[in-house]
Amino acid sequence: MKEIEKRLIDNGVRPTAMRILIYKYMADRDAAIALTDIENAFAKADRTTLYRTLKTFEEKNVVHHIDDGTGISKYALCEEGCNCEIEQDLHLHFHCTNCDETVCLTEQKIPHINLPDGYLAEDVNLVVTGICEKCSSNLL
Repeated sequence: MKEIEKRLIDNGVRPTAMRILIYKYMADRDAAIALTDIENAFAKADRTTLYRTLKTFEEKNVVHHIDDGTGISKYALCEEGCNCEIEQDLHLHFHCTNCDETVCLTEQKIPHINLPDGYLAEDVNLVVTGICEKCSSNLL
């Protein structure tokens, strides 16, 4: 737990008991999670607290938001030192159309995009859809 507390403090987040539990819950998952996943895992917790925790994590670069095209916002933990900068930290995401999981492909960085003069990028979202490794091995 001490490493989670340190990570939160390093990102400017006060490590409350609920924030530590949510961080640990996310760290124990291989795939990105939706707010509803957190609500189901912490059914007795106040929904507003859960939502605000995710928003605080996002603002402080503890998690990043993923729009995987399903219409459901998902979140994944950022790597240590991530500032969610377009040129440095953004990476591909993979959404499995079979199991509906979305995973970060952190080793696959989003390539540099040359925008026309006068255009300023604020965010880049690149999601590859298909069948994940787990599901494809079950199909064979």
